[in-house]
Amino acid sequence: MQNDKEKFKKEFIGRLIKFSLDVIRFSDLNLTKYYSIKDQLIKCSTSIGANVVEAKSSSSKREYIKFFEIALKSANETKYWLILSKEICSN
Repeated sequence: MQNDKEKFKKEFIGRLIKFSLDVIRFSDLNLTKYYSIKDQLIKCSTSIGANVVEAKSSSSKREYIKFFEIALKSANETKYWLILSKEICSN
């Protein structure tokens, strides 16, 4: 059972890293003229994984949960910037 948890955590971090890299690549290819949007999108999308990784070294359960709340807020912000990016790219 412990191995399943560790495997899940490792795969989850891997997916977060891949997502961050995909967003960076997308931004470099499609948002070069829109620096402020590109910057915001990269900041919030990479913040998701950074907060999840930082949660691992929390000193309490409350602090651990707080890092995941921040990650969720970053994910919601990322959705906004991706929607805006989609609109820019489709015009």
